[in-house]
Amino acid sequence: MPAPLRKIDLHTHILPETWPSWTARTGYAGWVELAHEQPGCARMRRTTSVDGSTPPQPFRDVRADLWDPGRRIERMDATGVSLQALSTVPIMFSYWARPGDAHDLSRLLNDHVAEVVAAHPDRFVGLGTLPMQDPDLARLELDRCARDLGLHGVQIGTNVNGRNFDDPGIAAVLAHAQDLGAAVFVHPWDMLQHGRGADGAAIDRMPRYWLPWLVGMPAETALAICTAIFSGLLDRLPRLRLCFAHGGGSFPGTLGRIAHGHACRPDLVAVDNPRPPSAYLAKPTGEPARFYVDSLVHDADALRLLLRLFTDRRVMLGSDFPFPLGEDRPGALIESMGDLPEVTTHRLLAGTAAEFLALDR
Repeated sequence: MPAPLRKIDLHTHILPETWPSWTARTGYAGWVELAHEQPGCARMRRTTSVDGSTPPQPFRDVRADLWDPGRRIERMDATGVSLQALSTVPIMFSYWARPGDAHDLSRLLNDHVAEVVAAHPDRFVGLGTLPMQDPDLARLELDRCARDLGLHGVQIGTNVNGRNFDDPGIAAVLAHAQDLGAAVFVHPWDMLQHGRGADGAAIDRMPRYWLPWLVGMPAETALAICTAIFSGLLDRLPRLRLCFAHGGGSFPGTLGRIAHGHACRPDLVAVDNPRPPSAYLAKPTGEPARFYVDSLVHDADALRLLLRLFTDRRVMLGSDFPFPLGEDRPGALIESMGDLPEVTTHRLLAGTAAEFLALDR
């Protein structure tokens, strides 16, 4: 029987088992806490008051494999995962908060990731989080992640309080990541989901059916990719290693419309960059796309589309462990596709992630 293929899972999330109350520490609400309600289970919830006069808002029920490295490794062994890249849960980005407070929380989360990696260096690598609302503090923490903690990159959101990748402050942080050789994993958060009611007040257009996760996240990721392309960011930062979660969201499926819009209305779309979207995707010569995506698309035809648009040198295994919208057995979709060449399967399961994370350095 052939040996199982190596698997490197780029897209996994982790939290400490406990941390101090950031609401009590800062004097204002909105922070996430982890309430352990019974052994092996907890509830993530966001505070709504400083004094506890209003109950916290529930966010998600989670299991011990979110915070317990031993349980996580057991699950990795059971599903054949050799190595995980650890990053925080995106709700912890806290871009809405005062910069200094978000910076302190970033330091706590990054220290925790570094501690888990140091305890299990053969099973984990780390991606840090940054206080992106303050580019100077973000660059400072990026330095610490790369130089002091030994993390291989960072995870950032698709926008920062409504500012996209054409924002000079975000671009400055990404330029610093390029200079440090740090990988950047882009995960959707703070999705576009609001409209205006008859009275002009904001209303949530996605209160039901889990639509923020099913529709908002893919659209949010496509928005980030389009902004990175149309702003010329990818040309200004040619050495930046940038990966977008969830297979690039809705970008691959709407590429035809996006490209047609660039061609038919350059006065609206090509105002900062005349190059078409195709310039940043795979070439007929075999040259890969300019940026990366993970493989988390849950559909073989969708994954084949990614391979055509990006090549196997820009697509890598991502499972969203340990959350329900992820792939319960990481790499199962890839392994089920018997028409893939063996070299492609190896790349998707491990090779491309190893290059993206620069594991040989």
